[in-house]
Amino acid sequence: MGEKDRLREYRGKRDFGRTREPQGRAAASGEEPRFVVQIHDASTLHFDFRLQVDDVLKSWSVPKGPSDDPQDKRLAMPTEDHPLEYEEFEGVIAQGEYGGGTVIVWDNGTYEPLSHDRKGRPVDFGESLQRGHATFRLRGSKLHGEYALTRFRDGLDGEREAWLLVKAGKARAGGHGTPDPRRARSVRTGRTLAQVATDGDAE
Repeated sequence: MGEKDRLREYRGKRDFGRTREPQGRAAASGEEPRFVVQIHDASTLHFDFRLQVDDVLKSWSVPKGPSDDPQDKRLAMPTEDHPLEYEEFEGVIAQGEYGGGTVIVWDNGTYEPLSHDRKGRPVDFGESLQRGHATFRLRGSKLHGEYALTRFRDGLDGEREAWLLVKAGKARAGGHGTPDPRRARSVRTGRTLAQVATDGDAE
């Protein structure tokens, strides 16, 4: 399926005359796949966790946010694929638009796919997500180390598909779970949600 088709749902939910979110026209990517965690103060305050898979960002809404404590099992609800440029999106989405509210980039960086089969052979990352379990190592400014996404509800029985996002291994020294989203600051601009809301659209 091409990039244009993969972003059909994303584009169909947005009026780009009213929102400055990227339309997904550029699909350039570096050698290492990227990830981004955004805090989104919409109808409900939540974190958005996105992993680059080929030419889009696979996305999950994580109500409580990712944690660096392996004891924390975070619910992650899949959302539509987003364009790669969304990694840098920070600003205010107009009220009345899909996802209206304030967005900051809490963390971003690269990740290393780690998924493998029972014989230890590497498995394509997109395929591992389709199978319902993917492991990866984050290299961000705030999140580091190995994480796993595991689907525990497939959505075939009328319920919404649902995943768990969990940190692997031991808790990192100096780790503190998930930050208070109201006090957290953007990794790009150092601003809080309130400051971005006051400033209006990001630069």
